[in-house]
Amino acid sequence: MRGAVLRIHRQAGLARLYGASALACLLACVVPNIPAFAQDISDMAADVPAGSQMLLAADTLVYDNDNQTVTAVGGVQIDYGGNRLVAQRVEYNRNTKRLVASGNVEVINSDGTKIYSQHVDITDDFADGFVNALRVETVDKAYFAAESAERMGGVLTTFHNGVYTACEPCEDQPDKAPTWRIKARKIIWNGEKKTVRFENSNFEFFGFPLAYLPAFEIADPTVKRKSGFLIPGIAYKSDLGIGVKVPYYFALSPTYDLTVSGSGYTKQGFLGEAEWRQRFNNGQYSLKIAGIRQEDPDEFIDDEGHNVDSGAAGDPNEFRGMMGTKGQFAINPRWDFGWDVLLQTDKNFSRTYAIEGFNDSVHRSSIYLTGLNGRNYFDVRAMRFEVQEETLPDDPTALAGKQPWVLPSLDYAYIPDMAVGGGQLSFNVNAQAISRDRLDTVLADQNNAASVIRVRGIDGQSGRLTAGAEWKRTFTTDGGLLLTPLLALRGDAGYVNASSGSLNAINQMASNLGVDDDMRSSLARFMATAGLEMRWPVLFSSTSSSHIFEPMAQVFVRPNEQYVGGLAVPNEDAQSFVFDATTLFERDKFSGYDRLEGGTRANIGLRYSGAYDNGWSTNALFGQSYQLDGQNSFAAPDLVNVGADSGLETETSDYVGLVGFNSPSGLSGSVSGRFDEQSFEIRRAEVKAAYSGLPISFSAKYAFIQAQPLYGFTTDRNEVTLGASAQLAENWRVFGTGTYDLEQSVLVKDGVGFAYSDSCFTYLMTFSESRDLSTKEVSQNIGFNLSFRTLGDFGSTQSSFNTVQ
Repeated sequence: MRGAVLRIHRQAGLARLYGASALACLLACVVPNIPAFAQDISDMAADVPAGSQMLLAADTLVYDNDNQTVTAVGGVQIDYGGNRLVAQRVEYNRNTKRLVASGNVEVINSDGTKIYSQHVDITDDFADGFVNALRVETVDKAYFAAESAERMGGVLTTFHNGVYTACEPCEDQPDKAPTWRIKARKIIWNGEKKTVRFENSNFEFFGFPLAYLPAFEIADPTVKRKSGFLIPGIAYKSDLGIGVKVPYYFALSPTYDLTVSGSGYTKQGFLGEAEWRQRFNNGQYSLKIAGIRQEDPDEFIDDEGHNVDSGAAGDPNEFRGMMGTKGQFAINPRWDFGWDVLLQTDKNFSRTYAIEGFNDSVHRSSIYLTGLNGRNYFDVRAMRFEVQEETLPDDPTALAGKQPWVLPSLDYAYIPDMAVGGGQLSFNVNAQAISRDRLDTVLADQNNAASVIRVRGIDGQSGRLTAGAEWKRTFTTDGGLLLTPLLALRGDAGYVNASSGSLNAINQMASNLGVDDDMRSSLARFMATAGLEMRWPVLFSSTSSSHIFEPMAQVFVRPNEQYVGGLAVPNEDAQSFVFDATTLFERDKFSGYDRLEGGTRANIGLRYSGAYDNGWSTNALFGQSYQLDGQNSFAAPDLVNVGADSGLETETSDYVGLVGFNSPSGLSGSVSGRFDEQSFEIRRAEVKAAYSGLPISFSAKYAFIQAQPLYGFTTDRNEVTLGASAQLAENWRVFGTGTYDLEQSVLVKDGVGFAYSDSCFTYLMTFSESRDLSTKEVSQNIGFNLSFRTLGDFGSTQSSFNTVQ
């Protein structure tokens, strides 16, 4: 034998020559093939950039010309195209065309995938290979281990006596069994089909065998989309029975797919579902359909003979189903177009059968176009509100039939980039057209249709167009006083086409209130406002804290609100109104455009904020509002009596206040309220406290609202809500919540649960109850979910049955 031993640092040129000819084979084969262990060598070319140079470092390089071998020995490290190989010894035999790396072999792919072994033996055509004592860590943190592995035909990699898990090894106890793992006599990784097949396998949970699985198959962990069965789900509902859902996923293309599901319910039979999804360069859409012919629809009739699910009882051959679609597309960088539409045979099908994405109690179907460019905003949409409730369609208390079509609703806002008159100018436009085919009223006496106290929605059509502009500028005096003059102008035009039934209801409400009922068929109104805001922030500081006290006053001068004092115009979008510390300094305190504040009003208050070196902060606000001149809009009734008992209906308003704090430890709290302007009696109050930390987090809320008979609430509302979560151990958590009505002495809703979570497994179990305050019906829900990373989820998001106490 003729041999030569050369030191790397002395003969770098020869090392590069033989390293490039022999060891490039190893990197071209082993490193790029790690993610799937069966990737074709043609794919490797894309992983190594053209013109990449190999960098080789080793203690010794041995070239044996007689045996046609090249060997790198001692601390071998090879870098090639972003890939790296580390081993104690690497040898290439040109006669057998085999390359062998041994001694703590570690291969790191450019994408982060890692392989560990003591011995790697592979042919130079990269099709067949053999690895002993193998450990693999994929880029998405999935782990394989085996006594040995072999690669055949460039496609299949077979692990003998292998283990698979997606749980990261415990750093403190590397030999500790992971949360879950699959041990198999044979694991076959198919790089062409992108599948992993387990034969003669056991599923272990916390080190204990849980199930024997003769053979099963999952998608390659590096593959995000692959056709096959998904993990089944289970559900229970008293009128449906036990249900088992089996979904199958079709990965038809990189841009579209299909999921079909079959659910078998012990009481109602087979429910079929299908969802198509497709993605484009500028957006995506989905289409879902579901349907069932119920075997026993009479299960939806309760003990008193009431149908508890609209469209359910009756003919067993009656078909119930839905079709829903969602989409969003970017027309260009400034404009988006989209939709969310639900069509179903009856108003409660999707909620009854928990059709994902369409089972909310109120679903808003809409088609919209939205634009945003700098300080320009545009949004136009058509909407339909669908209430999924259990009442029958002809039930006078049913809400679903009273919901309007909004065709369309438009919002536009624009703020010029340049200052106007040294201040900021803004424009706003709003328009809406509403159609409703059933009158929506609230009766003082459910048995007397003439006792109408509110008309929340007219039967007919109405429309409104609003345009407004506002200018304001802030001046600072030498003494630190901030003065902000304001000018605003707004105009409205609208029409109303009310049915005779609506006009009769409005007449009855007017008679009850002793006001006029001059419902207008058309209207035009305007509002001009001149305002001035004055703020004087004063800073006090000490060695450990700083405090800012800011007296503040506003005055808005404007004419009376037109068409107010009688029932002349509908109120569709300004029905929700709360006067508290957060709305004290708003120019127009109504929540929507159908009502607008009129008359001269002043708002006065004191704001405070404090910051402390220890991380604590405090804030407070206290103030009052005054109607100085003109008609008080909040004292004048409209069709919903939105200002009644609000605290603003008198010339001198109730007091409003807020005090809050935050701490660096996670503790926070606030107290807010509205107090009678004469007696200081509490009209509205809210107390909040929360702590977020370990091992315990909690939240508490107390709310009190005094009765508002003209606004539809004849009794006080008084309830407390508590919630807490405790970390029992590193991965275990228990939690609970409850809401108690102090007026009726009823636990309105409550729930408890516990959860386990680590890097590869999540378990959740919940139980909750809710009670209807009028019917005393109790709905109980049980849910659980198990999630195994890379394997899938199993469980039920909703399980319920109803009882009456």
